[in-house]
This record gives sequence, structure tokens and C-alpha cells, in this order.
Amino acid sequence: MDKLSTIQQPVQREIESLNSTIRMALQTNSQLMNSVVDYYLGAKGKQIRPLLVLLSARLCAPVNEATVNAAAAIELLHNASLIHDDVVDESLQRRGRKTVNGIWDNRIAVLVGDYFVSCALKCAVKTGLISIVDTLGMLGQELAKGEIDQISNVEAHVIDESAYFEVIRQKTASLFVSCMQMGALSVGASEEVICKLMAFGEKLGLCFQIRDDIFDYFGDSAIGKPTGNDIREGKVTLPLLYALQHGKEEEVLQMKALLAKKILSVEEIETLTRFARNNGGIEYAVQVMEHLREEGYQVLSEFETSPVVDSLKQILDYTIERSK
Repeated sequence: MDKLSTIQQPVQREIESLNSTIRMALQTNSQLMNSVVDYYLGAKGKQIRPLLVLLSARLCAPVNEATVNAAAAIELLHNASLIHDDVVDESLQRRGRKTVNGIWDNRIAVLVGDYFVSCALKCAVKTGLISIVDTLGMLGQELAKGEIDQISNVEAHVIDESAYFEVIRQKTASLFVSCMQMGALSVGASEEVICKLMAFGEKLGLCFQIRDDIFDYFGDSAIGKPTGNDIREGKVTLPLLYALQHGKEEEVLQMKALLAKKILSVEEIETLTRFARNNGGIEYAVQVMEHLREEGYQVLSEFETSPVVDSLKQILDYTIERSK
């Protein structure tokens, strides 16, 4: 049994119900929409986010129908954001397959993304809990604002670690926070428990984005992400931020001059990624994740030992140690 299957064990039956709920939510009489949905769901990914909703609920009480609908809502909104991101980023590949806009076009991709958002809202309404609907709405705002702030930082050439963390809190960690929150809300957990689980979600979400950013300094053709793709788009992430703060002054000035350019060559991107690697950027990013892991463990230590707590710890470990 692989690590992800082990993590899923406490809520395995509920995951089957989740996938059935997602399928039903997306059903339509449009042949074209069904074709796109079927293709997209053919590579549904690891489903970490809805898994967190289920585990968060299960930590507090038995999973119920509201929990499953909340998990479906989160997964649908997340996938809507990915579809729209691929349009914005003009990405033609994701998870080793062509994107929706890569097969059809941007018009179809935007409309399919909108359809996923609408289905997410319907699933949230089916929970019968306005708190879950409200959480989903606020999450949509955070995701959009995070992307806008990142674009703004790129255009203004902002090179600042605090600005970096503010963006990834909004565009990535907010989703993990909402997963933990919605799961706990679905089973009527106390405010104190909800706050603890949300704190864990933030640690996990930050680690997820930092690990993703580290990948960019090595590249991976298997996930359709070449080395330096973030740098190519003007995004200065944690490893490079650290190197710019701690490298030799003359070399730092040269790197900043490169970052000020609108278009970078393959050689210039490699120069920047090599600079980050050679000046301790990767090691620093790993240290930050290790610190966040310790904080996440500390939050979970306040709960009684159980298979669910073990799964949450394993998700944190998996996020930090994953190879793609």
C-alpha cells in the first residue's frame, strides 16, 4: 500500500461517496460539457484537499452528508481555480496531460471553470450550513486576491520575503485552512477545535507551496514544469529571495538586474536558479518547512492519538517530502 492510500484509510468509504457526489454534481445535458468534464476528471489528482475536509470532520465526529458535500464543494472550487489558472498562465499541460484550454480553447476553459464554481456553490448549499457557504465564498475571494497580489508584485518587481508569505497564505494556504474549517463546521465542532485545525491547515498549506516552489529550481518534465518557470513569469520565490539576501553583493546586483528584465533567456533563467541553489536557497526553504512541520505537530499534539491524527501528520510529512 502506498503512502497516500495509508493516509486515506480512516475515511476510505467516505472518499467513494465523495467521488460519487462530485460526479452527480457535474451532470448536465450538454454533450460538450460532459465531454470536457469526463476528460478533466480522468486525471483527478491526489484529492488532498477534500481528504482534509473528511479527516478534519472525522477527528471530531462521524462524517455525515454535510461533510461529503463540503468536501465536494472544496474540490470543485479548487479545480475551477486550476482550470482558470491554466488560461491565465497559458499553460497547455497539467499532471502530464493537456489542459482544457490546450485541447479546446480559452472560451471553453473559462466556461467550464465557471460551471465548476457554480456546482461548488450548489454542493455548499446542500450542507444546509450557512457557515460553510460563507467559508467557501471567502475562500474564493482569498484565492483571487492572492493571484492578483502576485501579479501586482511581479509588475512592481517586489523582492520581499514578507510579501511572498502574504501571497502564498492567500493563494495556497487559505485553501488548506478552509478545508480544515469546513470539515469541522460540518460536524458542529467547537470554536476552539476549529481554530486549532485551521492553524494546522495554514502550516500545511504554506509547506505545500514552498515545496512546489522548490521544484521550480530543478524542473520536472513529468509534471510539465520546466526549470525556472516561476522566474520566467517574474515570480521570485523563497529560495531565490534568501539567496538575494545572503549572496555576495556584486553577484546579487547582477541577479537583480536580470530580474528587472521583461524577458529572460534560458541561460539567464539557469543563472538565477543556479545562484539560488549555490547560495543556500534550497536549504533555507527546507528549514522553513521543517519549522512549520514542528508547529503543525504541536497543534496535533493537543488531540488524542488516533488513526486520523496519524493521517494528518502523514499528510504534512508527505507534503514536505514529496518528489512532485
